[in-house]
Amino acid sequence: MSDFPNKTEFNRFRKHRFVNEKRLKSYPAAKICRLAISQELKGQHIGEFLADSIKKFFLADNKTGCRFLTVDAYAAAIPFYLKQKFVPLTVEDEGAETRLLYFDLNDIAD
Repeated sequence: MSDFPNKTEFNRFRKHRFVNEKRLKSYPAAKICRLAISQELKGQHIGEFLADSIKKFFLADNKTGCRFLTVDAYAAAIPFYLKQKFVPLTVEDEGAETRLLYFDLNDIAD
């Protein structure tokens, strides 16, 4: 909730973005802290493989209870995460050095 100026703004965001009849106060998430491959291996889809593997890990029997994956992506990495279907959480950090993105694990089709 610290990304919002007040609880009301958080609730407005949650209501529009995460429709849920229980209206949870928070959603369980795991943060990807550092994901990188060497320059020599770029173009071999290893990053895509790793991102897909992370998503599948959190879906396998959902023992973690996580609903979202989040990442504070460096500006240069944002296009990669957008291709992986991560979505910016807010517009306030647009153009910043890093941007908070999230992926809803419920969006993965089996």
